Amino acid sequence: MFGKEPENQAVNTGQTSIIAQGCKFDGKVEVRGTLRVEGEFKGTIGTPESLVIGKTGVVHATVTVKNAIIGGQLFGNITAENKIELQSGSHVEGDIKTKRLVIDEGVFFEGNCSMGSGTRKTPAPSLDSKEPIKK
Repeated sequence: MFGKEPENQAVNTGQTSIIAQGCKFDGKVEVRGTLRVEGEFKGTIGTPESLVIGKTGVVHATVTVKNAIIGGQLFGNITAENKIELQSGSHVEGDIKTKRLVIDEGVFFEGNCSMGSGTRKTPAPSLDSKEPIKK
């Protein structure tokens, strides 16, 4: 309402493709809409509107998406254009790049996180500098 993005936008797209629990898939996936992984996937996930890794999902991949909700396990780097949500109990090993990041309590995350457009408006002050920080 009033121009605010819906918080559950990652699951509101029209089409949903599912890798169900018990399924194993190796390769490259490109879909329109949402990709939901409840099984096991290894490879590359490219440009779906949204990625949802369910509690039983295990993904070993390089991921490029608009939005992601991770409830299971992700091993690999993920880049999301808008938002990544790490749900309680999820396990992520890899680097994250996104504009917005939500991390619930009880998440295991090991890696680097980069947020924003990648450019700073002002340079960070040097810790070795003897000059006082100007306000």
